[in-house]
Amino acid sequence: MVITFYGEGCFKIQSGEFSVLTDPFDAQTGLTPPRFKADLILKTITPISFFGNKDSASALEIVGPGEYNVNGADVSGFQLIKESSKNFFKTAYSLKLEDINLCFLGHISEIPEPTVLEHLGEPDIIFLPAGGAPFMDLKSAVKIIKQFQPKIVIPSFFKVSSLKRKAGDVKDFLEELNGAKEKTGEAVEKLTIKRKDLAEIKKTQVVVLKI
Repeated sequence: MVITFYGEGCFKIQSGEFSVLTDPFDAQTGLTPPRFKADLILKTITPISFFGNKDSASALEIVGPGEYNVNGADVSGFQLIKESSKNFFKTAYSLKLEDINLCFLGHISEIPEPTVLEHLGEPDIIFLPAGGAPFMDLKSAVKIIKQFQPKIVIPSFFKVSSLKRKAGDVKDFLEELNGAKEKTGEAVEKLTIKRKDLAEIKKTQVVVLKI
């Protein structure tokens, strides 16, 4: 499995010929949108108007709660009820691929309901916001990490070059998680991981990806 980052909450998860794309964005963000055709798209925030516009629908998109299987990839979506409104709803996803459990918290802005946390199970890899407002604050992000104790944490929604909106520096997140005195590694271009690699990880690692 190879994981790459495009900025915000947008990641590509490649497993052989099969690819998953999370939370694609448009050029209004200031960033360069991904330019490949994914086999599966996961969206963690969806406007209610999406369902009134048939032209927006795609067989490749998963946009809400439910159980799905696409080319052997098992996906479970759980609605974040407290964070949803009459205009949009938010979803957290678990994805099992190559016997690795991934958890996408997407646009989350507070710790989810206990039932959602329970359904998300025991993720090996968690993707969660690490740039502060308007998303989850750093203390809440750390609480979730300590509760799940995943093998790997991959930050999202932090400040990157060319991003137009204001966002916090990922270094602030790393300091909140590890303490200011602990050194952290440099950002990497991609993460290549296999199930057997996870068994060798004894303490939660943070992997910051470059765009």
